Amino acid sequence: MSDHKQDTYGQMQDLLKYIDEGLQKAKIPEKVKGKIAEELEELKSFIVDARPARIAIVGRRGAGKSSLINAIFGEVRAEVGDVKARTGAGKWHAYASDSGTLEIMDTRGLGEADQPEEAITQHSAVEEVEASIKEKCPDAILFLSKAKEVSSRIDEDMMQLQQLKQSVKAYHDYDIPVIGVVTQVDELSPKSVDKPPFDHEIKQKNIEEAESVLDAKLNEMAATPVKIISVSAYFEIEDNVITYDSRWNIDILIDYLVEQLPNDAQMILAKLAKVKSVQKKLARRIGKNVSGITGLIGANPIPLADLPVITGMQMAMISSIALVGGKRAKKKDLKEFLGALGLNLAAGFAFRQVARQLVRIFPGAGSVISGFIASSGTYALSEASIAYFIDEKSVGSVKKIYHDKYEEKRKTKELEKGTDQ
Repeated sequence: MSDHKQDTYGQMQDLLKYIDEGLQKAKIPEKVKGKIAEELEELKSFIVDARPARIAIVGRRGAGKSSLINAIFGEVRAEVGDVKARTGAGKWHAYASDSGTLEIMDTRGLGEADQPEEAITQHSAVEEVEASIKEKCPDAILFLSKAKEVSSRIDEDMMQLQQLKQSVKAYHDYDIPVIGVVTQVDELSPKSVDKPPFDHEIKQKNIEEAESVLDAKLNEMAATPVKIISVSAYFEIEDNVITYDSRWNIDILIDYLVEQLPNDAQMILAKLAKVKSVQKKLARRIGKNVSGITGLIGANPIPLADLPVITGMQMAMISSIALVGGKRAKKKDLKEFLGALGLNLAAGFAFRQVARQLVRIFPGAGSVISGFIASSGTYALSEASIAYFIDEKSVGSVKKIYHDKYEEKRKTKELEKGTDQ
């Protein structure tokens, strides 16, 4: 386990223990306690149990597997085989960056006419892939088809894909999701329209036709609907600077892919892809869940004795959002963020100390806190966390964002009450 992973694990263990102690003492209905336990388990999976996503990328030679991997990272991580087939065996490859690792089961291109540069370990591409599936269960399959060749030998490819799905089911009892990816749409006519968003009428029609062909074939095979996403993955980079960029819909693909992944694989993919829209969507889901829990706790006025549960959950939420944003959730970063909200942490940093202080930023905090204040405060905290850790807003703006979002929630609640009456 890395030092960062160990440090994060230790912090979260301390926080979970703090919340559990408060939960045991709190006079909260058992049903609500059960919901809190479920949410804690989900947050634990995001932080403590986080692991790289495992993606099987299948498709014939030239479909753009390596280009897609590079496009997801936004940097060169896989060598692109422009002429000769490069990938020789269906084995797992770990593509790493400072933000995280992505495990790819790269396959020897289906239907290759020449022998790959890497050694072939089994007789056929499908057998190689099956051996890798047996070794480790992929979370999802991306089936790549080049836009210009989407009809070429597609029936044969569908049979091979079906075998892969059956192998995953047989080895791991897992109904693996399949995402159909139409690649290299930038090469469709008219070629002169080579920059996103490719909104030329004829270009869009050609993209839609390619999607339609793949959609018909994949959904004919699948028991559940298969999502089809068209992408362009081409970009050029010099001295770590992107000099030409025709990537398109990569953010849409990552967003959908994250939704299909198990909880423990979502955070690292969202973090390494550095797509803020994806990170914010995942962070808001965490914030919504925790806001709902704090609202449940506060169905009746909350005595201060029960506040460790609420403030502990809020600290777990803030830490999770920091990690989704690619930050390491170091005490220094959390201390700076919380200090911007007006919390005095000069004496040091401990989750228990911070959690006790969080209540001080709630408007009208006294001997009891209403469920509305707890829920609205949590919502405002989640939005302030997103602004700081994902949008990288200044420390000076964090407190204003918190209060603005709290007021926004308060006014919405008042309007809802008025409508009900």
